[in-house]
Amino acid sequence: MQKKSIKNKKVHLIGICGKGMSALAIMLKQKGYVVTGSDEGFYDPVASLLKRNKINFKTPHRKENIPKDADLIIIGKHAKLTPEENEEVAFAFKSGIKVQSLPEALGELATSTENTVIVGSFGKSTVTAIIAWCLEYAKKDPSYFIGAVPLGFKSNAKLGKNKNFIFEGDEYPSSNWDNTSKFLYMKPKNVVLISAEHDHVNVFPTEKDYIKPYKKLVNLIPKNGLLVACTSGKNVLEVSKEAKCKVIFYSLNKNTDQDWYVDNIKYSKNTSFDVYKGSTKILRLETNLLGNHNIENILGAVVLILEKKILSKEEIKKAIKNFKGLSGRLDLKTKKSSVLVYEGFGSSYTKAKSVFDALKLHFPDKKLITIFEPHTFSWRNKSSKTWYKDIFNTSESVILLPPPTHGASGHEQLSFSEIVEEVKKNNINTYTAKNEKEALNIVTKILKKDNVVVLVSSGSLFGLTDSVPKLVEKKFPKLLN
Repeated sequence: MQKKSIKNKKVHLIGICGKGMSALAIMLKQKGYVVTGSDEGFYDPVASLLKRNKINFKTPHRKENIPKDADLIIIGKHAKLTPEENEEVAFAFKSGIKVQSLPEALGELATSTENTVIVGSFGKSTVTAIIAWCLEYAKKDPSYFIGAVPLGFKSNAKLGKNKNFIFEGDEYPSSNWDNTSKFLYMKPKNVVLISAEHDHVNVFPTEKDYIKPYKKLVNLIPKNGLLVACTSGKNVLEVSKEAKCKVIFYSLNKNTDQDWYVDNIKYSKNTSFDVYKGSTKILRLETNLLGNHNIENILGAVVLILEKKILSKEEIKKAIKNFKGLSGRLDLKTKKSSVLVYEGFGSSYTKAKSVFDALKLHFPDKKLITIFEPHTFSWRNKSSKTWYKDIFNTSESVILLPPPTHGASGHEQLSFSEIVEEVKKNNINTYTAKNEKEALNIVTKILKKDNVVVLVSSGSLFGLTDSVPKLVEKKFPKLLN
């Protein structure tokens, strides 16, 4: 029997609308596979990405979605993608067709490349995108996998011809049947470790549980590899002790424990700063990204690139100046309004705080309106109740959206009313909205010309990331010069 070539092999992805799964789908298509997929629903920016890459997908989940002659089925990690809850998943496991998780499939795509894995409880999407962008901008044709949608890229994943493969690594379990952390399948030659601050309490009940896979990952780096580690990140020094390879330290501020840091920061619409290695100034960079956390993210990316001698200083300077950031990571949503609207990623306290700190730093005289959705298990966990004590301290007004219903019966979840009660304790102007229309009505009533608006979540926000900017642009149009 004649063996099928890659160009004839069919791969079906269940849960293809996830940012990671859609990225994998694009890479498989680039490799030459015939790719199909399915999901419960499709939303931008992922839906547009799939259409642009001519990948066929169907909704909702049904066993008939799987091609009868499929060679491989890849199943995402969403909680409902189990045989018990999903007929398409159940059929996949009964079909006799090979089944894989996303990280297993990714690992197989990266067997002959030099893999750099970016990990941490926050910042990993941005650092991955910065490194990938710099290599792309310098026309090095890298491969990359980014778990968010970067601005200015054709897609969040690519298979290039260069030896460098840049991965966003995730500590989360690989699938609903395999608890191995995703990044352990990535075959790392180099790792950038940003932080290992306890997160995903529904999966890692204790801090010790959380840092265990990080230690395993660092131990996988070969002796001739490189670990670039941020000393300001929690548990980083402890995890770094597991390394058998060369370790380079960095952080925002000068410290005897690290080799790289920044100085002479000038904050503005285009912030500039010097990068130092020890006492030596290496280069000055300029960026339109907001916040100290993003300066540190840029530093981590630059350290990896320079220590590995991948690009010149001039190539890095030009690339960083033109890097636009990621969708949903403090990106500006209003182009035609004098009132600015940003979207920030807030799946944990630290991630959300970095958003608020950045806006306070760059807009100290503006009054902040926050629209917040407690989407993750961490924000809904009773042990995290103290997060609400000060997270909105820089907000003049907060519009709270209800948490999603999945998992509401477990993990010691806070109810919506309990969350509202905690926020109100701080005497902040607190509003609640149960749908898009209610939220827009509140914004219409309270919005003033001296406001900045930020939408913070890791969820859908009822589509407000589209409708709020439109409302604001209509109410406060930017005057033409």
